[in-house]
Amino acid sequence: MTVGYVPIYPNMQHYVMKGEGYYENIPAEVSVERFSSGPNVVKAFASGDVDVALFGITPAMVLVDKGTDAGILAANSRNGFKVMGTTELANLYEQEGPATFERFEEERGRKVRFGAPPDGSVPDIVLRYWIQEDLDVGEMESVIDKSKVPPAKAVQTIQSGDIDATIIQEPFATIIGQEEGFSELAWSGNILENHPVTVLFANQRVLDDSEVAQSLVEQHIAATEFAEDSPDAAATHAASVIGSGVSEDLAKAAMESKASEFISDPHAITDQAATMGEFVANVGNIEEPVATENLFAFGPYDATQ
Repeated sequence: MTVGYVPIYPNMQHYVMKGEGYYENIPAEVSVERFSSGPNVVKAFASGDVDVALFGITPAMVLVDKGTDAGILAANSRNGFKVMGTTELANLYEQEGPATFERFEEERGRKVRFGAPPDGSVPDIVLRYWIQEDLDVGEMESVIDKSKVPPAKAVQTIQSGDIDATIIQEPFATIIGQEEGFSELAWSGNILENHPVTVLFANQRVLDDSEVAQSLVEQHIAATEFAEDSPDAAATHAASVIGSGVSEDLAKAAMESKASEFISDPHAITDQAATMGEFVANVGNIEEPVATENLFAFGPYDATQ
């Protein structure tokens, strides 16, 4: 069984499972493969090179929409983003709320420049929801100027003044928050409460082997509990695997963030997955929202309860 992952903080359970040897408890030979981006692991999953993936919920939707026989076994994380911006923008938002974008454009003669991952990605969907539903200020494209900035580049891009704001996961939100001149505008848990970020996604071969599927979920639950009970140790595992400037100290600091919420229960994310699916369909990444029963494979989780 090949497990593919993208080295991002919200996939915390993988780092714990690897660091604590939990994969060895699964009745299958497990090999692990690292991918530099979501699209790369999606391609590998679609072609059958990867059996299990830890990645965003929106790629899972895309694969199921395209006819891939697979399902979400467990949630990994939820409420995992912060909208970070210049202190000037954050102060304006505190005073003006939804009118911020209009006021900014009046004063600056340009729209707020946002850096975010590609259209249809989880942070992009949450950003759209914030602007269009939560703040109700119109279509995102008419309200802000969005440029494609990967999470690892967001810190550098906002520091250089190329963007005014970003929607970002940990530990990057913590890095930006520690910098002078930058502040938090909003937390995604307040924008779309209990929205999923990353998930544990498995193909039909794994789902058909109930012993392997259930064992995988059991080890995932154990990893979630480990992260709750021993956050510093979990952060150390994460830092050792992620690399890319994510030090142990930074990983530990980010564990204290409200944008670091790690869970396993797939039932806890179904409602907001449906809401997000409508936005993913609107962006054009899927034909129509994927039905909950087609997206999730609850059996292995339910069997552990």
